[in-house]
Amino acid sequence: MNRTKNILLFPILVYPWYSRIYPMNFSIKIIIITEMYKQKLPFHILQGTPLPFGASIQEQGINFAIFSRAATTVHLIIDCPSSSGQTTRYDIPLHPEQNRTGDIWHICLDGVDPELYYGYQIAGAPDTSLLQSDTPAPILIDPYCQALRPRAWGAPCPIGQQPCCRLLHHDFDWQGDSPLKTPLKDSIIYELHVRGFTRAPHSQTSHPGTYQGIIEQIPYLQKLGITAIELLPVTEFDENDPVITNPGNDDHLKNFWGYSPLSFFALKSGYAADPENHINEFKAMILALHQAGIEVILDMVYNHSGEGGYNGPTSSFRGIDNSIYYLLDPESREYLNFSGCGNTMNCNHPVVRDMIRDSLRYWVMEMHVDGFRFDLASILGRDTTGQVLANPPMIEIIAEDPILRNTKIIAEAWDAAGLYQVGSFSTDRRWAEWNGRFRDDVRAFMAGHEDTVAALATRIAGSSDLYQVSGRHPCNSINFITSHDGFTLADLVSYEQKHNLANGEDNRDGDNHNISWNSGQEGISHEPAIQALRLKRMRSLMVILLLSQGVPMISAGDEFGQSQQGNNNAWCQDNETSWLNWKLVDTNKDFFRFCKKCIQLRQSHPVFRRPDFFQFYQRQSCEDLSAGISWQSLDPCLEDWSPTCHHLGFLLKGSQLDEPDDDFLILLNGERETELDFILPAVPRKDKKRLWHLIIDSNALPPHDFGTPSQARPHAPGASVTVAMMAVMVFQSAPAGQ
Repeated sequence: MNRTKNILLFPILVYPWYSRIYPMNFSIKIIIITEMYKQKLPFHILQGTPLPFGASIQEQGINFAIFSRAATTVHLIIDCPSSSGQTTRYDIPLHPEQNRTGDIWHICLDGVDPELYYGYQIAGAPDTSLLQSDTPAPILIDPYCQALRPRAWGAPCPIGQQPCCRLLHHDFDWQGDSPLKTPLKDSIIYELHVRGFTRAPHSQTSHPGTYQGIIEQIPYLQKLGITAIELLPVTEFDENDPVITNPGNDDHLKNFWGYSPLSFFALKSGYAADPENHINEFKAMILALHQAGIEVILDMVYNHSGEGGYNGPTSSFRGIDNSIYYLLDPESREYLNFSGCGNTMNCNHPVVRDMIRDSLRYWVMEMHVDGFRFDLASILGRDTTGQVLANPPMIEIIAEDPILRNTKIIAEAWDAAGLYQVGSFSTDRRWAEWNGRFRDDVRAFMAGHEDTVAALATRIAGSSDLYQVSGRHPCNSINFITSHDGFTLADLVSYEQKHNLANGEDNRDGDNHNISWNSGQEGISHEPAIQALRLKRMRSLMVILLLSQGVPMISAGDEFGQSQQGNNNAWCQDNETSWLNWKLVDTNKDFFRFCKKCIQLRQSHPVFRRPDFFQFYQRQSCEDLSAGISWQSLDPCLEDWSPTCHHLGFLLKGSQLDEPDDDFLILLNGERETELDFILPAVPRKDKKRLWHLIIDSNALPPHDFGTPSQARPHAPGASVTVAMMAVMVFQSAPAGQ
């Protein structure tokens, strides 16, 4: 094959932006290849510049720049459209001297159609003996590309087989949109899956399972009262990569959740009503949500990639520079697997750190997102050998980056190798954390376990044991009881064992430690008593979640009783198991109303959203209610922290806040079979006319489960009230007759 090159070299002026990096006498050479494969090229080839990374339209043409320290040969593969509708592929080798600056390979094409698709074929990376045999060599994704070939959900993924990267034209009219900057302490987060949220046929959206579908459901989100949605991964992934089937019907299962990223920049086009226009559709969703007062938080997966182990597909990082992008055993060169997914990103290598930072900046600057939740974030704190760092640069960079300064950053503070850092992930006040201890301690109490009251009180008060010592605040605790990973709220009170056979792994997958109680019967029950108990426990759990200090996170569908039939790991279920059943909004309208009113109560009263922790105060007497929070057992003059205690009462004093509020008394009964009588404490006010008004009773039938002080019969201090088993009562102080 003839690859004749005629090369003309001469210096040209440097771009103004480039002169800030290199001296003005730096010479850029133009390389013009007049013949390749005996075919005259319809464009000129220039040397290009090493920055910026990715493909960018510049004055001289389209510049391509990619990092690879280990490469010995790099070929740019492009598919160019023609006026006849045909596509022509060009294989353009990069010269190791002319097209390389340090570890950056670069080239510029002058006169090429920007509607092209591109990728790279790279040879010479180390550890190639461990790579799968690809014939021909895979065409790799540029880590900095902002879009891949658009395709509908479920369509074959061409990654590795053809150039898939493309340039974007960011031309969206943001209409003056700016970040909402909702204070974290005032936030209520709603975790949802883009496709699962509206995919069900009865979702009543014109474009189910899409970004547009979320736009159509904004009135519902406003009605519920949440302040932010947290989207499961929306960067590109191959939903077709699982090789498992449902043994019940032989259906091929999908990678539904998307925790196998192909790119950290490229948006998932399969979630768009129009995949060709997915970028603007996503931006329109962000804009519409912002206009409705709702922020958008992205679940980002930087701990591993969709390439998996060495038996997985080589789509990008492995073929570009395996030992830079991944953590490898120094002797065997096998992947260190702290993610549980076959590989672990080398997050604290400078090249990878820069890529992560640059991608976060892109999502903030270009896509206007408001924050990030970092999946298995403890991996961000491991060094290039996998050891845990005392002061991880990556974690500090994210917290201190000036572009990211106003974003919310939330860590899932553990990894799949057993590293658990809830409360110790970072001392930086910018970092919030998914509080797994809140989830576990609340579940244990509401399942009737022993020795749970002291831990429950600590979680309700904002988890000072985890966050106060480092100077952080209650809002650093993201409180949740359920999430995408595990039982739904309805399943938490209906199942004690996982039921994951439909995942095709013989029920081996998913967590075995669910801290759940099935309320007396496993799974679906038609017994009225069991159904009533389950609804009561769900109401009680929602009260605890929404009236605790910290930031509550609700898993989508929990507010109307969504069930996954006991599947606690529905990552591969692209069907009714995972799709929200919107019929339940009407079926369980009373529970939805209850959740909505709990949210309204939280938003209306700053006593549930304190900026700081309660200060320790030693009570001088039973009547001394000077503290911001007072604890009691059945009697207001006594506390019971014994392992056999299954009840707790606490009084929140609203008058001590900068923004004075009412006082609230919350009484919790975690007994499985016994109702309990509590004595009401004094109202901590000089105004003796105030009495206790029962506004929430999770044991009462709707609509009496939630009311207002004006609707409630007042209770005087010293009165006895009965709290049913597994129930919660909430009293609000108000003048008699209000």
